[in-house]
Amino acid sequence: MPNSGGLLRYHEATRSATYSFLMALPLLVVYEVLIRLVNEGAEQRVRISSEMWLKWVLPYLEQGVSWGLAIIVVIVGITVAVVERRKRIPLSPRYGFFMVAESAVYAVALAIVVSMATRILVMASPPIEGGMLMNLALSIGAGLYEELLFRVIFVGSLFLLLQRMVPMLGRVGAYGVAAVVGAIVFSAIHYIGELGDPFTFASFLYRALFGLALNVVFLLRGFGIAAWTHALYDVMVMVVLPQ
Repeated sequence: MPNSGGLLRYHEATRSATYSFLMALPLLVVYEVLIRLVNEGAEQRVRISSEMWLKWVLPYLEQGVSWGLAIIVVIVGITVAVVERRKRIPLSPRYGFFMVAESAVYAVALAIVVSMATRILVMASPPIEGGMLMNLALSIGAGLYEELLFRVIFVGSLFLLLQRMVPMLGRVGAYGVAAVVGAIVFSAIHYIGELGDPFTFASFLYRALFGLALNVVFLLRGFGIAAWTHALYDVMVMVVLPQ
């Protein structure tokens, strides 16, 4: 890891939109490749629920990697580059490696803390179903799309709305409310629609606590770290540990 001065530069740079965008790209590519393999020849196609919600808003992004998706990625990349051009953010491959390593540490910590908290409260944890390749694809997709939808769009927008509409909450109070509401909605949405899971209180609580923890990661370290933490966590609990 970098020294104290380098650590500060690393922390500031990797919270930027530039690194969030760059770190999201490999998750997007790997997810789209894996989910196409999973759905090849399948009668019922599988996708991440949060991805389908986003595609409901942007219907031309239907059916996996499309020109619409490619255009969105290019537009976002250009926008980020223009907005942050004056910040002179250092682009270092080492930072990408450190971000993945940092996310892995958070993922292990969350797996221990959230699992223990859920077992203490309800003595149960959500069931894990599906083949290894499917679980791997869904784990990576969840890290990307659920963090984009719930942390960046929902929690971020709710935080800004609360700051404007309820100024007496202050910055910390507004984010606290947004984080709790976001965690509840994040958990609840897993049970909505055709792709939703059967509801159990154990799984709902498990996901709500996990969502709350990810809100903290997002607040402190930004979207890139939160997305990789979520993806690596899901890979660990859905692919590695069940084997």
